[in-house]
Amino acid sequence: MRDRLRPFFCDHLSIMHSKLLPADKIANGYTRFAQPNFAVHYDKDLIVDAPGTLCMDGLPDMELHWRAEDIRQGWEPRTKVVTGDLFDRTGAPVEIAGRHVLKRAVADWARHGLTPKVGIELEAFAFTRDADGSLRPYDTPGAVVYGNGPFNDPLGFTDAIWDAAEAAGFRLDLITSEYDTPQFEFTLAFDEAVKAVDDIVLFRQMAREIALRHGILLTFLPKPLFDRGGSGLHINLSFADAAGNNALATGEKGGIAGMNDLARGCIAGWMRHHRGLAALLAPCVNSYARLQPASMSGYWCNWGEDHRGVTVRISAEGGKKARLEHRMADASANPYAAVAAVLQAARLGVEGGYPLPPSETGDCFTGNDAEVGVAESLAAALDDLEADAPLRAAVGELYCAHHLHMKRVEVTKTADMTREQARDWYIWFV
Repeated sequence: MRDRLRPFFCDHLSIMHSKLLPADKIANGYTRFAQPNFAVHYDKDLIVDAPGTLCMDGLPDMELHWRAEDIRQGWEPRTKVVTGDLFDRTGAPVEIAGRHVLKRAVADWARHGLTPKVGIELEAFAFTRDADGSLRPYDTPGAVVYGNGPFNDPLGFTDAIWDAAEAAGFRLDLITSEYDTPQFEFTLAFDEAVKAVDDIVLFRQMAREIALRHGILLTFLPKPLFDRGGSGLHINLSFADAAGNNALATGEKGGIAGMNDLARGCIAGWMRHHRGLAALLAPCVNSYARLQPASMSGYWCNWGEDHRGVTVRISAEGGKKARLEHRMADASANPYAAVAAVLQAARLGVEGGYPLPPSETGDCFTGNDAEVGVAESLAAALDDLEADAPLRAAVGELYCAHHLHMKRVEVTKTADMTREQARDWYIWFV
C-alpha cells in the first residue's frame, strides 16, 4: 500500500490542524484549508470580525504549501507528515500565521549576517481518565526529578514516544521527569529557528497522540494542577555567523564573563519589552496561574548566570555551547510566534543600543533585586502589548491585532469561570 500524507499547520491557539491526502496528491505541494480557522476559539465559536481572517469576505480558502524535502516519516502506519507556509487567495502570505511571523524575524536577523539557532524545552503533565470521563493525575509511585523507568512512568508511554520520535527522525536531546509529578520534560536538539519550531510542533502532536494510545492525556497547559509547579516552553537561543561559528561565544568563557555585545543587546531588549512579551509568550488565562513570583517561571524582569529564578538565564557553558535561555513562554503560545517575539525583542535591544540593567543577585525565593514583573492577568498583559508599539511593529501589526482581538474574546469567555473551569476549557487542546 502507498504512503499517505498528513500536512499540518499550527493555528493562533497553538492547535495543530491537518488532513489526510492520498499518495497521488503528495506531489501537488499544497492543499487548502479555510482561512477562518484563525477565527475559531477553543469552544469552536466563530468570531466573524477577527482581523486577518476574512470572515466577512466569504470565508475563503487559504493554501498550505510544503517543500518535498520537508516531508518526513510520521508516527502512524504508512503516513508521512509535513508542515509549511500559508498563503491567502491572492497568493500573499497569511500574516496572522505564526510561521510567517517567525520567517520575518529570521530575515530581520539575516540582515545582521546572523542565523538564529533555537533549542526548545517542553514541559507537560500526564493525566489518566476515569470511567466517568474525569481526569486525574497519572499515578507515578516512586517518581523523582531526573527519573525514568517504571517508577516514573509505569505504562511506559515515554518509551513509546522515544521510539516513535527516533523512527520519525526527530533529534531528541532528552526525556526526563520533572520535580513535580507527574510532570515530564521533552527537549529536542538545537537547529535553525524555523526547522527547530517545525520539529517541536510536530513532535508535540506526536507525543500527545502516542500518549493517548497508552491511556494518557499529555497536556502542555501552563498550570493544570494548582498545588504543583507549572509547565513552560523554554526558548534557548544562539546565533550562527557567516562562517558558521556561534556569534554569542567569546572564546571558551561562559556565563556573564563570556558575554559579548550581542548577548548584552539581546538581554537588554528582553528586559525593555518584558511586560509586552507576556501577552505573546503566555497567552491564555491559565498562564497567569503559572507566572507568579518565586515560581521559576519568568515572572520577574531580570537576568542572571545559571539562575533558574530569573526570566533570562545565561548558560555557564561557553564556546560552541554559549546560549541564552528565555524562560517565560508556555505552550499555549503558538511556538513560531513565541520564538519570533523573543527574536524581535532581542533585535530591538541590539539595534536600539538599550542599556542593560544589572544582573539579579537575589535568590528569587526570599528576595530579589527586580521590582517589575509581568501583569497579574491575561487582560492586563494584553494592555501591555497594546502599549508596546515598537514590539508590535517588530512582531507584525496585523498579527498582533488579530492576537489582541482573539485573546480579549478569550478573557470575556472565561470571565465567569472558576480557575478549575478555565483549566478544563483548555486542557484537551493545549
